[in-house]
Amino acid sequence: MATTSAKETRKLREAEQRRKAIIKIVRKLIRKGGLGDVSLRKVAELAGYSTTVVYSLFEDKAMLITQAMDEDLLELTKVMSSAANEHQAPADRIRGMARAYIHFGMTHPAEYAFVFMQPRPHAPNESARVQHGDPTEDPYAFSRSLWLELAQTGVVSQADIDIDLMTQIFWEGIHGLTARHLVMGPDDTWFPEVPSDRHVEVMIEVLLGGLLQQFKAS
Repeated sequence: MATTSAKETRKLREAEQRRKAIIKIVRKLIRKGGLGDVSLRKVAELAGYSTTVVYSLFEDKAMLITQAMDEDLLELTKVMSSAANEHQAPADRIRGMARAYIHFGMTHPAEYAFVFMQPRPHAPNESARVQHGDPTEDPYAFSRSLWLELAQTGVVSQADIDIDLMTQIFWEGIHGLTARHLVMGPDDTWFPEVPSDRHVEVMIEVLLGGLLQQFKAS
């Protein structure tokens, strides 16, 4: 059985430290000027590494951006899961998840905009440190698991395509509310001001009720 030598362990540790330092630079650049400010050459210069070092850790800009998102995706999954786990009934778990999602976006505007509101190059799923499809890490997979729980009660369709449709339509609704608030802000007078808490609750009920009706189990 092969073992890792002390020298190899040190190299791996140093590589991980470099990776984290580079990711930190990327996240700062994105917060300051968006994805347009990010290039491997610029990141290397600011991090104090050669471009060769950066390329040895990240194949391209898409992989760099993908891994820079990991921290935010993991945190979002964590808060969604924690909120859902305060409830027992599947529908209430979905409601809890939705409230947590919206609250995360409202209280982490830079992070939310980075992940969900900027066009970006896409890397293969395996390039991410977040395990795609793992409900403990992937926010979409977690959200889908809640709709699957609801489907297993016999209330809505259990067809895979329907579960994905319900997950995505519900997500698109709560994302739209979150994004509108972040883009327009409380001082924008284009929309009349309405009670924020009620707005969130009504949105969730309209989405949930509509999906329950549209995908009612036959």
